Amino acid sequence: MSCAHLEIRALILGLSVALVGLIHAVPAAATERSSASKSVWNALIEQAQGLGLPTRFLRLIPPGFVTLEFEDLHAFAAEYHPEEHRMVLNRTLSFNAAGGVLKPLNTMTHRDLGTLYHELFHAYMDYLKSSPDETAADPNASRLLAFAGEQQQCRYQTVAITPVLQRKSATETRYLTDRESWEALNETWAVFVGWVTWTRLELSGARSAHGSRTHGGTEGWLKRLQKIDQDGDLIGYYEPEDPAERMIARKRYLAPSHRISPREVAILLEVLLEEPAEQATRSAAVLERRPAPSQGGRICN
Repeated sequence: MSCAHLEIRALILGLSVALVGLIHAVPAAATERSSASKSVWNALIEQAQGLGLPTRFLRLIPPGFVTLEFEDLHAFAAEYHPEEHRMVLNRTLSFNAAGGVLKPLNTMTHRDLGTLYHELFHAYMDYLKSSPDETAADPNASRLLAFAGEQQQCRYQTVAITPVLQRKSATETRYLTDRESWEALNETWAVFVGWVTWTRLELSGARSAHGSRTHGGTEGWLKRLQKIDQDGDLIGYYEPEDPAERMIARKRYLAPSHRISPREVAILLEVLLEEPAEQATRSAAVLERRPAPSQGGRICN
């Protein structure tokens, strides 16, 4: 056999060995990434539980569902992109601001934890929409998603917005698309979840025997909730689909009259934030009772 043939056979044999090695290495690498992702997610849940924060909804999201990235964000503290299941946080929320991994939760400020929970809520709602079978199997998830669908149709299809943020009394009516109304609902709810997170941390460091905070019905909490409702600050926003409008404003903020409703507050406190039903009802009762704006839409039950 010629030298050329021997070289060709050796090359083929070498490629075969390399391919076999690659076939075995790819699953091993994937397994390592999956294991690392699970470890990071479990550590996040453990740290949150140690701080007395709600974790039940986090446990439903499988490790690896969300891709976490860090960037030097200037306009906003964080972003969530449901199409890619991607969460983008400011580098200040990473360990040593290096943009590598999330800093320990017990080193974050209360407001930073509120920002994180705002985005974790987006991830949860993204997962519920993406995994109907798992959602249907969990009573809290299915209840929240069904309620969200109802509120989207009757409360967030026709909304009042504040074109100029500094003039809250000057409002305009908008008829939203399905994507816009779903985003408006999600942002309204996420604003509330984030605010509850840092407000509770500020109010009390005491925990009950099972680790959860015990001040859901305290007077300080109720006064803060009542004040922020009266100030009209628990509002969401959406990004307009119309390119012409998006050139004017990247985000449209809902008007104070379209702030979160007492019924939404009660459901979120009970189903997502693990508040006992009676305390959730007591909290919602301090909010101003008002009919949902319904120009051209259904009135919520």
